[in-house]
Amino acid sequence: MSDLTNEIVLRPRFRLSLRANLEQLESIFDSATAYPFLIKRLDEHIFVKFKKAETNFWTPQLHLELSSFEEGVSNIRGVFGPNPTLWTFFMFLHFGVGTIFIILGIFAYSNYSLGKDVTFWLVGMFFLVVIWFALYAFGRLGKSKGKDQMEQLKQFVRDTIAPFERINSDA
Repeated sequence: MSDLTNEIVLRPRFRLSLRANLEQLESIFDSATAYPFLIKRLDEHIFVKFKKAETNFWTPQLHLELSSFEEGVSNIRGVFGPNPTLWTFFMFLHFGVGTIFIILGIFAYSNYSLGKDVTFWLVGMFFLVVIWFALYAFGRLGKSKGKDQMEQLKQFVRDTIAPFERINSDA
């Protein structure tokens, strides 16, 4: 896996191909234990989180999806991300700010068409753009604060799949 050098991505992804049967990968993750991690598997989806005592507001988690399209070769797709509740809240805020921005734009255009003053609406739109940038910066701050824990999650996956030969990866 790479060192996640892409600085724009808030939810980094990776993909690995291994010489292993899907059942072997599932069983190795089922039997995997590591101190700070809580590992849950639902069919081909594996969720690796930190135990409650190790978490904070910015703690990332890892979602792995196992798949196999040919005998003896399995793929792992991984996504690092925040707690799903936190991610949903962030998306709700972004969509809310976007919706209000569009509404203010409609009011500004209507008032402009009627020859009225649009300063209030344009100032409101400007502040919404500032809020968008603040939300983005807040997300980036969260990613940087969770970087050490993200490295721990990466190392856990590396250690777990170490017995298998890598075919290729875009991670």
